[in-house]
Amino acid sequence: MNRLQLTPIYGDDEITHILGVQFFTEANVDLSLLHGYLRKEPIRPATRFIADDSFYLPISVGHGGNVCHEFCSMFQLSDEVLSHKILSRLAPRDISSVGLACKRLYQLTKSEDLWKMVCQNAWAGESTPALEIVPGARRVGWRRLARELTTLEAVAWRKLTVGGAVEPSRCNFSACAVGNRVVLFGGEGINMQPMNDTFVLDLNSSEPEWRHVNVSSPPPGRWGHTLSCLNGSWLVVFGGCGRQGLLNDVFILDLDAKHPAWREISGLAPPLPRSWHSSCTLDGTKLVVSGGCADSGVLLSDTCLLDLTLEKPVWREVSVAWTPPSRLGHTISVYDGRKILMFGGLAKSGPLRLRSSDAFTLDLSEKEPCWRYVTGSGMPGSGNPAGIGPPPRLDHVAVSLPGGRILIFGGSVAGLHSASKLYLLDPTEEKPTWRILNVPGRPPRFAWGHSTCVVGGTRAIVLGGQTGEEWMLSDLCELSLASSAV
Repeated sequence: MNRLQLTPIYGDDEITHILGVQFFTEANVDLSLLHGYLRKEPIRPATRFIADDSFYLPISVGHGGNVCHEFCSMFQLSDEVLSHKILSRLAPRDISSVGLACKRLYQLTKSEDLWKMVCQNAWAGESTPALEIVPGARRVGWRRLARELTTLEAVAWRKLTVGGAVEPSRCNFSACAVGNRVVLFGGEGINMQPMNDTFVLDLNSSEPEWRHVNVSSPPPGRWGHTLSCLNGSWLVVFGGCGRQGLLNDVFILDLDAKHPAWREISGLAPPLPRSWHSSCTLDGTKLVVSGGCADSGVLLSDTCLLDLTLEKPVWREVSVAWTPPSRLGHTISVYDGRKILMFGGLAKSGPLRLRSSDAFTLDLSEKEPCWRYVTGSGMPGSGNPAGIGPPPRLDHVAVSLPGGRILIFGGSVAGLHSASKLYLLDPTEEKPTWRILNVPGRPPRFAWGHSTCVVGGTRAIVLGGQTGEEWMLSDLCELSLASSAV
């Protein structure tokens, strides 16, 4: 007898999906090869599986000694081949479904080694090394980590108080994560003083505290720049506004060197000097710079790449037939390997400059990359009818999650809209839709003027925030993406 169980799944007080599970007391499993591989065997019987407690071992069914045996090729493979060659290529959600098929697959999907491979294949090479160094990751296990980072069931805000101090006080600095360390560089001090010092916060420490790093040959002081991480421990600074105006120089620093020192990279054909641009890294080797503000307040719309592994790096502007409106204060985030999502900013709209809620994607793996409009409110015929999109904003933060999803938080938001809400977008979906992520805990009190970086793949650290009089760096906020045990 067969039995079908239907379970409704609710979202926003309405049924969004129906989960159906069919139970069999007896089933013929047909996982054979293609038609050309079918052949008759006079002796070997067909294979049938009985749903009892015997681990789904095959039993023989004969028909007069001569049967047509359709090879159940998948189940003739060893556990190692099934795990390494087939199951490891599936998404985390699909692995959970496969485990419901039979007892053998259920036992295979309990393997921590399999879940680690699943995470490595699904989340690319940069996420899993970061997760491996998270304190307690082995104790929690890859299976639980995959579930929590996929469903975001454990996400929560919490306050993070650290020692030390970043002095002098500053704003408009830039920060990024290097493993479980947060690195802060530069910023705007009192009387618009451009800063060029470097601070490190080691979150692996039992009592984390800000520590000033003595480095030689620091870059000129600046604010409105970007700081990115390359190749595990390399920091790269680009652009910003200094004493002499806007900059387009590039400096790198190996944070793990015995004697850390900033070194300027003289890239050929550099882009225009700028500030309030956005940047990200590709493959751990390439710096991507987008938009910003040039001299005389001109907004930019270009996208430029610099491969820092070359002996003589050369800047290359991505050639596209059409670009999104020029803008500053936006974000660009990498997802799905070599794809980029651009969101928000102060964008040019005819003779005006308006806050934007538009999202665009660019696939740099294509032979002829092109910008694609995803969702928003500023383009003709635009909108987000299938979800609740974030209000237009600039100077927000974007957090890249495993699996290609992007979280948007904070920023300068017009009107009475709250900037403390979290919005989630999965650009890998056929029709990407914004969703509001309701998170327990207390978010940052001031939802603009932040810098954010993801530490260890599971913690988004929010630094800074305007109190009206000064910028606070001793009281940080952490958006925990996995349970506190991690």
